[in-house]
Amino acid sequence: MSGKPKLHYFNGRGRMETIRWLLAAAGVEFEECFLETKDDLIKLQKDGSLMFQQLPMVEIDGMKMVQTRAILNYVAAKYNLYGKDLKERALIDMYVEALMDLNELLMSYPFQPADKKEQHFANMVDKATNRYFPVFEKVLKDHRQDFLVGNQFSRADVHLLEILLMAEEDKPGILAKFPLLQSFKARISNIPTIKKFLQPGSQRKSPVLEEDVPKVLKIFY
Repeated sequence: MSGKPKLHYFNGRGRMETIRWLLAAAGVEFEECFLETKDDLIKLQKDGSLMFQQLPMVEIDGMKMVQTRAILNYVAAKYNLYGKDLKERALIDMYVEALMDLNELLMSYPFQPADKKEQHFANMVDKATNRYFPVFEKVLKDHRQDFLVGNQFSRADVHLLEILLMAEEDKPGILAKFPLLQSFKARISNIPTIKKFLQPGSQRKSPVLEEDVPKVLKIFY
């Protein structure tokens, strides 16, 4: 059996994408096992692979890990992307929890019913530009360092970059009022492991298209 982590999910972003990002940023090669049908999910549920009967699931270091945050915490700690002490870890956790809240809005946008899409989009843009992005712009302004925490590359930087790129996909120009976030985006995108992940042909997934939504829903619901 390969020593590479094995990721079980559908062939798309969803809740696994942040895990893909973090593994890639750490320079870790991983394999993927894509679910194509509801039966694929049922098989995993019946053979006891899913502790809480849900995905994502990552096989790593002899474990079958579930729950997105638990997986991310493990990967971040294992690959030294979680700060140098408890205070830095607490700060990283606060940043990451906020980014996960925003990620939830961005990630769920393609799955909104047609009559709610416009309202959801407006709420998403408002939260990004008035609640979350100003905080990270201020953090970069106040400490004048390349990274968010401790002037050391951490999971917080990875998650923020992922969110910035997703937000720009939905609304080009959304970073216009945030020059330090623009600089941050360019800087972190050039870290070799991340630059590689951003190249065509990597395991980074494309945005979920409208025509993909029914297939994804059939697997999970």
